[in-house]
Amino acid sequence: MNRTLILAAEGHNPVVPQLAEVILGLVAFLLLFFVIKKFVSPRFEALYAERTAKIEGGIEKAEQAQAEAQRTLEQYKEQLAEARAEAARIRDDARAEGLQIIEELREQAQAESARIVAQGQHQLDAQRAQIVAELRADLGRTAVELASKVVGESLEDEARRRGTVDRFLNELDAVAAPANK
Repeated sequence: MNRTLILAAEGHNPVVPQLAEVILGLVAFLLLFFVIKKFVSPRFEALYAERTAKIEGGIEKAEQAQAEAQRTLEQYKEQLAEARAEAARIRDDARAEGLQIIEELREQAQAESARIVAQGQHQLDAQRAQIVAELRADLGRTAVELASKVVGESLEDEARRRGTVDRFLNELDAVAAPANK
């Protein structure tokens, strides 16, 4: 308590600084402010500017890389669409070519079939004509022999025999023709 009285007697308030301390603090502050403003602040500003440039450059590079990736993706999609269209066109061409080949083979088979049928028909006609000729000759001989036996005389005369056979065959054809119709 003694001390408080001594301080109170001097008239000095501990909350209020002394004028010398205020001046010394102000000079130190101004000196520190000048050093910071002259040397430290420009370096910080340069570092901030450099860092900002790096960040903006990185962002710009990232945007460019993203744009390039987008362009590459679009090119890939276009190439993929072109490849799919080309594959579809090749499939359609192959399908059309296959149908054309099938049609050509069908036409060839039909032509070959028609040729074989025509050849078979020609052979049948030739064999039929041959058989008819053989049958006529056999029928003529048989008819002459039968007529010789019925008439009782020999029909050896060629002209008479031929006339008789032709007459008989004509009558036979006339009887057979209405039956065929």
